[in-house]
Amino acid sequence: MIELGFHAGTLEVRGLERDDPRLPSLTWDPRSACHRAPAMAYPEVLTTLVRQKIAYTDKARAYDEIDGVMRVAREPRAYQTEAVQAWLAQRSRGVVVLPTGAGKTFVAVMAIAQKKRSTLVVAPTLDLVRQWFDILREQFAEKVGVIGGGDYDPRPLTVTTYDSAYLHMENLGNRFGLIIFDECHHLPSEAYAGAARSCLAPFRLGLTATPERTDGGEQRLVGLIGPTSFRLDIKQLSGEFLADYETIQLTAELGPAERAEYDEARAIYRAFVDDEGIKMGGPDGWGRFIIAASRSKEGMRAFAAYRRQRELSLASPAKMAMVTDLVQKHRKDRVILFTQDNATAYEVSRRLLVPVITHQTKVKERSAILQGFRAGTYGAIATSKVLNEGVDVPEANVAIVISGSGSVREHVQRLGRILRPGEGKRAILYELVSGNTGEAFTSQRRREHDAYR
Repeated sequence: MIELGFHAGTLEVRGLERDDPRLPSLTWDPRSACHRAPAMAYPEVLTTLVRQKIAYTDKARAYDEIDGVMRVAREPRAYQTEAVQAWLAQRSRGVVVLPTGAGKTFVAVMAIAQKKRSTLVVAPTLDLVRQWFDILREQFAEKVGVIGGGDYDPRPLTVTTYDSAYLHMENLGNRFGLIIFDECHHLPSEAYAGAARSCLAPFRLGLTATPERTDGGEQRLVGLIGPTSFRLDIKQLSGEFLADYETIQLTAELGPAERAEYDEARAIYRAFVDDEGIKMGGPDGWGRFIIAASRSKEGMRAFAAYRRQRELSLASPAKMAMVTDLVQKHRKDRVILFTQDNATAYEVSRRLLVPVITHQTKVKERSAILQGFRAGTYGAIATSKVLNEGVDVPEANVAIVISGSGSVREHVQRLGRILRPGEGKRAILYELVSGNTGEAFTSQRRREHDAYR
């Protein structure tokens, strides 16, 4: 009799001859005298055993059925129903791509109600874990467990962070039949991917607004979760299910003194890069530059020049003046000011006397700031990257991108922060770019999305 077991994030199969060809995905483990595979192979192995009518005992699975009845009656939007049906049609494995504000979370709730299996929801931040905890507690009669942020309370319905999933999956990987990866574009990193492989859940759902990654890692989602089963982008939903919006790019020209300093610093940096034969646009360009810069005085000078020309383009006096004018213009709106770095976020906060949220902001202070923003106590807040994804701020209707990376995902996420629908709402995203600087190329790269065309 074949026996399936779970051990340390792997699937153990005992009772097969060492060279048995019927389960080619398994590898012989001489240390424990059994066949082994990542726990993720569980449904494939199970299907093969059933199809070949091989008798087996399943001691690997430790998940159960749950009630799954939604306590809060709500009519799903047509595309949410389509998304769930498309996912079910792919054997309940796949990625659903929907813009921020389009109701990805409710799609997941519907999936849980359909499958009625012990479920683990994996989210990138503790803020999102808290949001999921509240939503699941409201929707289902099951008690909701939390793993992460000092909590360790696994239950049939549990929410955790990616970091905690990585740490604990080898012990928990057989306790869930459905695993949901929120903001699943984080998953392809090696550590997080290992957590996905260590879970035997046959049903898998990924949620994201932007699966594409600069390293092409989104291709790994097919093996870890499943292919994209349903996708709608911002332009397809704006006006009816998302707020109407417009994007406005404004050019801030450097002053004569800043231009001279920028050109000088840029020349020093570019000369060093060219002498070293480094292509900064390549996959290893930045790493090679850092290594080369650390080896000599010329390299250190080039690195300092790089930082200075970047500072001048990302937070020039002309940009700061433009930000002041825009905030004044939209003083009756709710404005989020996005920056690439903490230093600029704090500078904006000091200049405009608005609260600021960065990764250094304590949890209680952050909560109070967001509550004040939602209530209208604050008309604007500044932030670096921490509000890029996941935080629900439906009142926001204006975004000012003072600076950012070349990431398409980041730029789309920032737009998504202001697209929650509202009566008569029209959102505006301003993108400020320093003219005739390297930032123009960065802007071009991050706007390569239908939302900006």
